[in-house]
Amino acid sequence: MSPFNQAEFVISANRPAQFPPDKGSEVAFAGRSNAGKSSALNAIAGRKSLARISKTPGRTQLVNFFALPDGDRLVDLPGYGYARVPEAMRRHWRHLMEAYFNQRRSLAGLILVMDVRRPLTEFDRQMLAWSEGVGCLTHILLTKADKLSRGKAMAMLHEVRSAVDPETSVQLFSATKKSGVDQAREALVALLNRQPAASADYRQKNPRG
Repeated sequence: MSPFNQAEFVISANRPAQFPPDKGSEVAFAGRSNAGKSSALNAIAGRKSLARISKTPGRTQLVNFFALPDGDRLVDLPGYGYARVPEAMRRHWRHLMEAYFNQRRSLAGLILVMDVRRPLTEFDRQMLAWSEGVGCLTHILLTKADKLSRGKAMAMLHEVRSAVDPETSVQLFSATKKSGVDQAREALVALLNRQPAASADYRQKNPRG
């Protein structure tokens, strides 16, 4: 059984003072409000409703912590980039995210979720900058890969791969088809151990390698 299947909800934090004790290792999930972040987290965990899924983008507005059996944690960060969010919420989001990245010494890695059809937005680049600024390893999930042909999806994979830091790994992912789930789990384990994930480009070309 995957240890992620045993993840248990700890707390939803609306301010830094509510973050749980800063010990062990944790990997955060971040992404635009409509990129499929919650679906990706649920698919990786093998749970239908670990992270709440809503038809209305922008519903994840708190920092949600989930404990793993060994004491490590998964963290579901607020979705970003949704136009209908009030300006006050945008300011609160930025303050909360800056505090999270600057204060959490247990932050071992970031899984950044992007819609394969709309990657590397301004907000995505902000998350990459925050992650790099604190020396945090990042693995990118290009979600909804089933929405594109194999050729177009691979072209986007290589385009994103060439645009990010060489130590940032990238893969195609589909929560609907459950494709890329095992690779994402392996990347998550590596991040929790503060190690770079395996080359996604190679794994995509050589699934048996």
